[in-house]
Amino acid sequence: MNKELIINAAPTGVEIALLEDKRLVELHHESGNPNFSVGDLYLGKVKKLIPGLNAAFVDVGFEKDAFLHYTDLSPYIRSILKFTQLAMHDKSPEGFDFGKFKNEPEIVKTGKVTEVLGGKPNILVQILKEPISSKGPRLSCEISLPGRFIVLTPFNDIVAVSKKIHSSEERKRLQKIVEAIKSPNFGVIVRTAAEGKKTAELHEDLTALVETWNIIQANLKGAVAPQKVLSEQAKTTSMLRDLLNESFNRIVINDKNMYSDTRAYIQKIAPEKQDIVTYYHNGAPIFDHYGITRQVKSAFGKTVNLDSGVYLIIEATEALHVIDVNSGYKSSSNNQEQNALASNLEAAAEIARQLRLRDLGGIIIIDFIDMKLPENKKTVFETMEKHMAQDRAKHTILPISKFGLMQITRQRVKPEMTISVAEDCPTCKGTGKIGASMLILEDIEKNLLYLINHQHKGLSIRVHPILYAYLTKGFLGSRQWKWYFKFKRWVKLKPDNNYHLTEYRFFDANDEEIKF
Repeated sequence: MNKELIINAAPTGVEIALLEDKRLVELHHESGNPNFSVGDLYLGKVKKLIPGLNAAFVDVGFEKDAFLHYTDLSPYIRSILKFTQLAMHDKSPEGFDFGKFKNEPEIVKTGKVTEVLGGKPNILVQILKEPISSKGPRLSCEISLPGRFIVLTPFNDIVAVSKKIHSSEERKRLQKIVEAIKSPNFGVIVRTAAEGKKTAELHEDLTALVETWNIIQANLKGAVAPQKVLSEQAKTTSMLRDLLNESFNRIVINDKNMYSDTRAYIQKIAPEKQDIVTYYHNGAPIFDHYGITRQVKSAFGKTVNLDSGVYLIIEATEALHVIDVNSGYKSSSNNQEQNALASNLEAAAEIARQLRLRDLGGIIIIDFIDMKLPENKKTVFETMEKHMAQDRAKHTILPISKFGLMQITRQRVKPEMTISVAEDCPTCKGTGKIGASMLILEDIEKNLLYLINHQHKGLSIRVHPILYAYLTKGFLGSRQWKWYFKFKRWVKLKPDNNYHLTEYRFFDANDEEIKF
């Protein structure tokens, strides 16, 4: 699979499109000032404890207090609270040695938030979910710092290896390497991308993350809640960190500074890949050049049409998203069961793409075309699992029920991507009404008289071809000749297919449009 990242830098922010085999599968927008992004670390102030929810509301500087549930506190929350206070009031110029930090006992899973955060202390938290709708951010105290090959988890000494690395020998090799190079009080999760990597590469990644933790510790010194302590990497670099692999073959950027920064980052994390970064300066908008704009227009909206005639209806409610699969005019055989299976398999691939593209989260209900055979239902379920395997968001898929419905839950960490693909009618400007067509000639003549009285020469009028045919119909009896006899001036008429039926514009002798 060929993966391409197309990056469009604009004054309003950065748009990032991920293409897989030329098909748009992810679209991200990063505003110029992305506050409260997933992964950001804040020094927050506990404002209110809610025993009934076993949760706390924390002030991190957002207009609404952020939500922190007891299950997101982390077993090491007492150590985090102790560390936060030590770092805030540290007087030493170089900061205390975190390797000698003494951890506090872990908390129990069934405890009460009032027992842990009773004094409403300042606390180091990480954004788990961005603000969505009327809700503030969702927080976690299970702090993690992701790198390219490993994830650093302070306040424990656990080493874990990704289960997606199937070789037991490779898993053991990586575990031994990390246990040998890691520092005290740091746990490490080895990512799938670490498979086959050498000790030097893992050590370099680990050293960079430990340095990031030292920056967090330094930023906490003298900090006053609420305050941002560390920002997650820009969306571009975080995507490269998580996605970059052998199948990535091109990154195209239309901004010179971002091109330089991205190339430098690639050179740092994967020097052999630095040549895949290219600078785009061809004049036409970058998303238009790579066909992304057209894909966005066709992929968003209530109805999504597939090439074969199958189409999806996607609707959102307050509680869940509903996707209805319709067969359209598809009929590959006279067997209804086979037609339904073929349509559902095609729809499954597109639905998996739509979930990533729109970043739909929460509960998703899919109403597939009815199938009678259990083996066909199983085939559709397995196909959906296969296509969803590329999705980085956590998700759970249930088999098709006896009602023909499939249920999916997908992690929601930020607001879903919504793009309006409807355009205002150029004639009525979205009002649904146009001027009386029988008065169009009176309007043209009125404006024509005004221009002639103001000594405009070489006048021409551009109109829709149908209106052009009407105005030039006949010879001496045409409307064009009547204007000549009336105004003693010949007015050229030019047809233009881009004009709507009642649109007309005046141009002078230099072919420049005359504005009224």
